[in-house]
Amino acid sequence: MKTLQLLRDWALVLAIVAGIISYFIYSALPLSPETHVAAGQAVAVAQPLLIFVMLFLTFCKINPHDLHLRAWHGWLLLIQGGLFTFFGILLMLMPHSGLRVVLEGVMILLICPTATAAAVITRKLDGDMSGITTYTILINLLAALLIPALVPFVHPNPDLGIFEAMTLILGKVFPLLLLPLISALLVRYLFPPLHRRLEKMQELSFYLWAVSLALAIAVTTRSIVHSTVGLSTQLWLVAVSLICCAFQFTAGRKIGSKYGATVTAGQALGQKNTVLAIWVGYTFFSPVTSVVGGFYSIWHNLVNTWQLYRHEHPKKH
Repeated sequence: MKTLQLLRDWALVLAIVAGIISYFIYSALPLSPETHVAAGQAVAVAQPLLIFVMLFLTFCKINPHDLHLRAWHGWLLLIQGGLFTFFGILLMLMPHSGLRVVLEGVMILLICPTATAAAVITRKLDGDMSGITTYTILINLLAALLIPALVPFVHPNPDLGIFEAMTLILGKVFPLLLLPLISALLVRYLFPPLHRRLEKMQELSFYLWAVSLALAIAVTTRSIVHSTVGLSTQLWLVAVSLICCAFQFTAGRKIGSKYGATVTAGQALGQKNTVLAIWVGYTFFSPVTSVVGGFYSIWHNLVNTWQLYRHEHPKKH
């Protein structure tokens, strides 16, 4: 049990290290170009599938009767949706900006839904489980609408028209963000015995998250190694991921404090589904942009570690 707990405590670091090492080991193997193509295609299928299953298992433990709207939900949705749209319009007005990759990274981090693990941290910090679960669903819905609506204009595909690009992105985003919720609700009401078994499989989502993060980091590492983007741009991505993390945790807590939900709103806005952020980065923007998700994962976990320590040792603060 101690070994298992140790692995859980260091899962983030282990997944990141495993992803980086796996890429360099794989790239060093004397494999044919066809094998590399096949491996890339396999990862492209596995990554969204893992995210789907993670969200599905998470939504299986949600009782719809416990979901209630809170006043702070609207403010947080306005921040995420409004700023995502603002930076999107800014990039459309500056199509040749040297900061394009950086601003696209900011867009990803602003619209990225709340992490499925946020409810766990919220519970440990004595927050509102129902409130953050409701917000997780709401921000997934908003992301599923805004990403297809805006990304084709911000990062147009020269081989596709705007409508075709919107349809293509919607076809990828909708199954990933909304279908898990719909599937979980159908299983709850149509197959209760199966639903009860799935509710007990929440540990599986944790391990799937670790595998998915390792894959995402491996893809991100490949993008960085083969990137023609300068070191300064990559350092900017590191910086904006830290700034976005600090801003979102702070804004969430300040808004939440007005409604007695300081912890819950802070986690809802600050703790992100970074595996999804990485996937969105290399799927719809520049592959290098996806590095912001990897660094944000480090920052928000450092914030969570600090918060949990303060919560468990209040007399020291």
